[in-house]
Amino acid sequence: MSGEKHTVSYKVFTLVWIFLLILTAITVLVAQIDLGFFNVIAALTVATTKALLVILFFMHLKYENKLFKISVFIAFLILAIFIGFTFFDVAYR
Repeated sequence: MSGEKHTVSYKVFTLVWIFLLILTAITVLVAQIDLGFFNVIAALTVATTKALLVILFFMHLKYENKLFKISVFIAFLILAIFIGFTFFDVAYR
């Protein structure tokens, strides 16, 4: 952080929490529908969105400097590549 203080209002936290609850309901609904291989893709998309919200708002990444944001993005990109290669391997067996 660059020394400047930031405060997040309860309204923002409440809206993020409500959106997380909505995404959890979407996860439950998608799990009940048979989409074949796309079930995994849908679940990972919703989980990634939820993780992004938690990291940005509750862990305050939104207010960090650019270098730290890029570092976290690169770590998630590498993780996504590893998970993607794993699913490609499983899909073509």
